[in-house]
Amino acid sequence: MKVLAINGSPRKGGNIAQCLDVMAKEFAREGIEFEVVQPGAKVHPCMACYHCLDNGTLRCVQKDDGVNDVIAKCIEADGILLASPVYHGGIAGGMKCVLDRLFLAAGCGDNQLHHKVGAALCTLRRSGGMETYQQLLGVMDAMEMVIVTSDYWGAVHGADPGEVQNDTEGLEVVAKLARNMAWMLKVINAAKGTIDPPETHKRTFTNFIR
Repeated sequence: MKVLAINGSPRKGGNIAQCLDVMAKEFAREGIEFEVVQPGAKVHPCMACYHCLDNGTLRCVQKDDGVNDVIAKCIEADGILLASPVYHGGIAGGMKCVLDRLFLAAGCGDNQLHHKVGAALCTLRRSGGMETYQQLLGVMDAMEMVIVTSDYWGAVHGADPGEVQNDTEGLEVVAKLARNMAWMLKVINAAKGTIDPPETHKRTFTNFIR
């Protein structure tokens, strides 16, 4: 079983990375494989060309920024963790670009993400944590994923790299989040062959402007 984390921060070794390091230790104790990808700030936005959706490619037509590798890894993984710093009250711009393309290519047609275990966390200086956390949860909610939480919302405080180490409660929250993800992955794995997953189907798109 494997969890893939998308680090939406453009900074190397920042507070998101340090939170993910805490989670990596918990996953290792639980025997869960854990990989972190960090697309960075140079990813392209979704062009809304719908080529991926219309042709069922599970890939984006934009091929030069590594997002297709992220999409493929998400399809392969059993669990997906979305992590972003708060930028002006919302998710970081690069992370938004990745998520727009990931969920259109892999989730809106023949959904490859349904019933995968999902979780989210963010880091913030002062405010915007709940808004960003809900944004991250919202995209997984729309993909029919099994969302796991901790014992508090996934928002850890820290501005300069390393400041999250002072948020004791926040780091405890993300550690528990990792344990809860590991538990849910094991529950789903143990149910295979005994309890069939619920039926799913391609969604019907309805536009409100005719």
